[in-house]
Amino acid sequence: MSETNKQNTNTNGIIEERIRTGRDFIMKFNDVEGIPEDYRTDQDMKKPQPPLTKAPMTGQITDLPKDFSSLDIDNDFLGIINRRKSHRVYTDEAISLTELSYLLWCTQGVKEIRGKSYATLRTVPSGGARHPFECYMAVRKVEGLEEGLYHYLPMIHQIERLADIEDMKSFISESLCEQTWAVKSSVVFYYSCVFYRAEWRYGVWAHGPVLIDAGHVTENLYLASESIGLGGCAIAAVEPEPSNKAFGLDGVEESIFYAMPVGTVKEEDREAEADFYAFLKEEGL
Repeated sequence: MSETNKQNTNTNGIIEERIRTGRDFIMKFNDVEGIPEDYRTDQDMKKPQPPLTKAPMTGQITDLPKDFSSLDIDNDFLGIINRRKSHRVYTDEAISLTELSYLLWCTQGVKEIRGKSYATLRTVPSGGARHPFECYMAVRKVEGLEEGLYHYLPMIHQIERLADIEDMKSFISESLCEQTWAVKSSVVFYYSCVFYRAEWRYGVWAHGPVLIDAGHVTENLYLASESIGLGGCAIAAVEPEPSNKAFGLDGVEESIFYAMPVGTVKEEDREAEADFYAFLKEEGL
């Protein structure tokens, strides 16, 4: 066998193994095979519960409007469902602070506390009401906010400013695997997972539900954006290292893993959106 054929065989074997591993994760994340019969989660063992949310990181707090009556919110739910789509073309304009507040409330807002401090009941569902996510933002154009990096504080519905960023467009592009269309969005929402928040209750079975719950969050963001005339596109292709570094995360106990740019859109850009699918015609698909 030639050296090239050996390399191709090795490569194919590696890829096939990765695919099998991925499929096994989806099919078996609730599996008990190989787990000792006496295994107990930390909740079962009465270990201290982790905090429901992160404490403020900087203290540079901005209050968010809680009255959304000034927004032109479309209450035609079926219409919102039918119009919902991914938007990758933005008009590079600012959204209002009230619009940002509305999007944050619709995706991570805390409606009440269950028990003394056992769980948060939010505007999105989460397995066991664990809500293991934190929401960070790269703010480009939001009225009343300076460009920079921010963190949502859901318990008090406020945001805190974390840091300046020297070149926002370069950061957005790098952190989203060079998807340069995102740099014209008004704000990019970055979602981290605080792993132990889910692991405390579910132990080795925590990680599949985390990914399911992430979809609940961004679907609410899609629908909320559509309801006020904005658009966005959820992105799984996120580079954890530059994202974690920028937001001050350790990448071990907490890591960015998901993102969604949101911005101003217009109907006239429909053809520009279609350009993302030009390959269908080119390849006869």
